[in-house]
Amino acid sequence: MKQKAFGNMGAQVSVIGQGTWYIDHGDRAAAVAALRKGLDLGMTHIDTAEMYGDAELVVADAMDGRRDEVFLVSKVLPSNASRRGTVQACERSLKRLKTDRLDCYLLHWRGQYPLEETAEAFEELVSTGKIRSWGVSNFDASDLAEMVDAAGEGRIACNQVLYHLNERAIEHSVIPWCEAHGVAVVAYSPFGHDDFPGAQSAGGKVLQQIAARHGATPRQVALAFLTRWPSVFAVPKASASGHAAENAGAGDVTLTENDIGALDEAFPLGREPRSLPMI
Repeated sequence: MKQKAFGNMGAQVSVIGQGTWYIDHGDRAAAVAALRKGLDLGMTHIDTAEMYGDAELVVADAMDGRRDEVFLVSKVLPSNASRRGTVQACERSLKRLKTDRLDCYLLHWRGQYPLEETAEAFEELVSTGKIRSWGVSNFDASDLAEMVDAAGEGRIACNQVLYHLNERAIEHSVIPWCEAHGVAVVAYSPFGHDDFPGAQSAGGKVLQQIAARHGATPRQVALAFLTRWPSVFAVPKASASGHAAENAGAGDVTLTENDIGALDEAFPLGREPRSLPMI
């Protein structure tokens, strides 16, 4: 599994990681096995959140005896993101995850509390060793600039945002801003939300052709396309070990300029929206 620098924080993190949204809705043992299979294959970046129901509990089981292998990320809900509430939310997540630290802690999306207040809480958590770094999620370029004004340059480790073949809005402003400021970009829902291009669709056929040339699958090609940017990582979810293995295989796919051009044509960027898409 390829790794690259996670923003300015210095950690080398797997390009393809593991998402956990809805991972608690199915067979728990299978979900734990899938996460552990992902770790075996080098997908050591595990992303979760307090909003994800029992996902943190599933992650705790998967990490049992393997915590030091994992780059662990969780998120605080905006409704909890006051100075005191952020610290308390982090402590609850640590308890559920059965660990003493997070590698990165994110504000899930922007809410009612001033960014300065949440940033101060994050810095307190860093100083006490409960988190190694912090970041944000679902932030547009203007929001990111405001967070820099609140917390200072070089403090935001990452911005986790919606990014898949049919939703490339972050390429307009968010990715360029993040690359200019040394902020990692983490793509969530990288296969879309139950709308990955079908094999018989025009885009699906392009994916199939490129996949055949690389001895890969269409989903592996999609992940390779998204992570072609130096700053971008992806955290697809897998609830079965076979799916985890398929996701991990994307780390070995290197697309050519012709491949990227064909995908760019098949899944056009489109105009920049007024607001950043999120789910």
